[in-house]
Amino acid sequence: MNPGSVAVAVVDDTDIPLWDLYELGIACAVFGRPQPDLADPWYELRLCGTRPGADRGGPGFGVRVDHGLAELARADTVIVTSVPEAFVEGAADLPPELITALREAADAGARMVSLCNGAFALAAAGILDGRRATAHWMHTGDLARRYPRVRVDDSVLYVDDGDVLTSAGMTAGLDLCLHLVRSDLGAHVANQLARRLVVPAHRPGGQAQFVDLSVPETDDGGLGPVLQWVREHLHEPLTIDDLARRAALSRRTLYRRLQAATGTTPLRWLLHQRLARAQTLLETTSLPVEKVGELSGLGTAANLRRHFTRHVGVSPTDYRRSFSRSIAP
Repeated sequence: MNPGSVAVAVVDDTDIPLWDLYELGIACAVFGRPQPDLADPWYELRLCGTRPGADRGGPGFGVRVDHGLAELARADTVIVTSVPEAFVEGAADLPPELITALREAADAGARMVSLCNGAFALAAAGILDGRRATAHWMHTGDLARRYPRVRVDDSVLYVDDGDVLTSAGMTAGLDLCLHLVRSDLGAHVANQLARRLVVPAHRPGGQAQFVDLSVPETDDGGLGPVLQWVREHLHEPLTIDDLARRAALSRRTLYRRLQAATGTTPLRWLLHQRLARAQTLLETTSLPVEKVGELSGLGTAANLRRHFTRHVGVSPTDYRRSFSRSIAP
């Protein structure tokens, strides 16, 4: 399966502040480095700007932009990684040729993606009108005020609205990039890539982007060992009481700590782990759907189909048809 081309719009026409290189680096790390043992071909990455051939960035941190903005309309996926703070604050305008290029790319059918405050560029181009979107929580208030037609959600890591996807800042941008890989090439490839990047394989987009950790922590060593134990026993009929006993915590304390650690409830976290296990089994084995449901802890084939269709968007059979790398069970 060919994941296609990814064009990154490098917005700032002068020097890129070092802190804004982070999101750009994420896009380059995920889409710009071939991974022939995971998927061949890999993505074709192009950095695009108003002055192709120019170097951007500070001393020792040069970024070479080799393509003009017209390349955006020819890409399968377009990513806006960041925009200048002056534009976010309303003190400056974005280059009109960038706005035009983004509109043309969207009209051409490209998947439009923003990381952090790159959402302001998509909003300025009208691409987010009537859509749910997010950005870094420090900027979502400004985004909502300046673009009232955008349904801004400041409580999530990223939003997948089909052909338009937006993420919060910093590591949430990496979560969204891995989500794109998962959508294009399957959970197995995304999980292996996450392992190479030494990051969690999957943080659901609905997870809170800001978690208050002001509640004092005890010295019990955290929930890491318990969560790992759960991943190794997903085939068992686990309950919240089982997890609480394993962690030697009350049910209420487990709930509070797991939500603080993962940004979601224990039951929702467990469901996501089961779905991720089902994805891997569908991709890497030829086990029947009934067995996949059993081994992932989702139960019957009917229950697997119901959860899978609701949360992944396709049936287990269709998912396997798209992403299968079957081996003998």
